[in-house]
Amino acid sequence: MGITYRRVLLKISGEALMGDLSYGIDPAVVTGIAQEVSEIVANGVQVAIVVGGGNIFRGVKGAAAGMDRATADYIGMIATVMNAMTLQDALEQLGVKTRVQTAIAMQEVAEPYIRRRAMRHLEKGRVVVFGAGSGNPFFTTDTTAALRAAEINAEVLFKGTKVDGVYDADPTHNPDAKRFQSLTYSHVLTHDLKVMDSTAISLCKDNSIPIVVFDMSVPGNVKRAVMGEPIGTIVGGFCEVC
Repeated sequence: MGITYRRVLLKISGEALMGDLSYGIDPAVVTGIAQEVSEIVANGVQVAIVVGGGNIFRGVKGAAAGMDRATADYIGMIATVMNAMTLQDALEQLGVKTRVQTAIAMQEVAEPYIRRRAMRHLEKGRVVVFGAGSGNPFFTTDTTAALRAAEINAEVLFKGTKVDGVYDADPTHNPDAKRFQSLTYSHVLTHDLKVMDSTAISLCKDNSIPIVVFDMSVPGNVKRAVMGEPIGTIVGGFCEVC
């Protein structure tokens, strides 16, 4: 197995954990993700994960329904911890030592986020799952992923989605949409391409962390991404449309 990246941060949306369900967590999907992570860990890759909570609660929608935005975001953070614990259980059932660290103190169920401790876990071959976002309202889990990637000196940020890359239009509505193989951070920001929010893109740009967007639902794609295969779109390379 030819490894291109040795320390990675994998961003998994809450929606990716739903599978074909309309709400909640599909155990088969979680098990599949755990199996893929287990395989790359067995090959010496250090893996940190940031998981979203949109399958349970999304702060923006809560605010749109009349909730106080900060309160809604805190509820969303708690939802991410539920997902993080679910991933931890699936990984540990496969024999992968895993630690959940949260940005909001929940000492009965998880460790507090401590950068040096997280890096030590990675060095010991443990998977670290970051929950509760950044601990602050008004910031997305995409921004958290970019922040944690910079903090732990990750070589790449993988964004696992339900789409196989970044397109110039929505491929679900436009069959002629073109998928990009490589884009610069500046092009994504200038053209407001919906890769991650602008704060996350800027953080990755400032810290020279490439972002690889790929389809998480395809079996084996996590391994292919770690090997450097061109399976999606890489943000931070050359710009094929500039």
